[in-house]
Amino acid sequence: MRLLVAGGDPVDAGKTTFAVGLAARLRAGDDPLAAFKPRAGNDRWFDHGDVRRAASEGRLYGKDVRRLLDAADGDATHERRNPIHRLWRPTPGTTGLLGEPGRTFLVDRVRTPDGDEWVVNGTADVPDRLRRDLPLAGARRVESVRAVNDAMRDLHLPALDRVAGDVREAGEEGVALVESYGDVATPLREVRFDAVAVVDPGRCRVYGGERWAVARDAATGGREEGKLEVRVGRVTDMLDPVSTHDLRPLPAAERADPDAVADAYREAYDALVATARDR
Repeated sequence: MRLLVAGGDPVDAGKTTFAVGLAARLRAGDDPLAAFKPRAGNDRWFDHGDVRRAASEGRLYGKDVRRLLDAADGDATHERRNPIHRLWRPTPGTTGLLGEPGRTFLVDRVRTPDGDEWVVNGTADVPDRLRRDLPLAGARRVESVRAVNDAMRDLHLPALDRVAGDVREAGEEGVALVESYGDVATPLREVRFDAVAVVDPGRCRVYGGERWAVARDAATGGREEGKLEVRVGRVTDMLDPVSTHDLRPLPAAERADPDAVADAYREAYDALVATARDR
């Protein structure tokens, strides 16, 4: 079984809290569980403590991935389940290399079969401490959109292909739980999911995986033609959900406890799993 959690809001939909509770719910079952967040990122300013913690280990990962893997109670590394991680920094009043208003990317960490490869934004001011803590001496330096696209072709896309294979295998052997990023409808284009949960503040909409895939493909002209990331809203505009569920706001203590989240959102989780099994 393959389950996808996507966000209906690009910034703070609550999908990680929902995914963490779902992992706890699935962990209590009989099937082996593997959790994935293929792409993630954090901000050196807003997530400074998390960045410092990871960089002090010579690594780059975020708290969302850590929470998800802890809830799934597996032994996979952050890098295996989150093969692409991007570090941003705010740049108020300017546009970043990739056209990002008010921020720009500093470093990408990409998992390869031989370990991590690093991509550094050559147009950005990477802080000295990061250069000391992270193994950036041999990093690939990019100074144009074309160079970024070349790096994505050489590094990022093969990394996503590898994690897609892991997701398919995990879904055959047990349950594969994938959390998307931002409000992107499908983080792995070549994986078909059995059911999809779209999380917004205060609600969860459940969709059948096959219909989700058809709508996603239609939004980009088909599996072979579609190259751009499709936003959740474009897909949900084409579909009616199987069911919709209220999600009550949780105090910090409950959000920090995966089992408490699993209990609070039990109705939505049961509906998602039932939809996947009825595919």
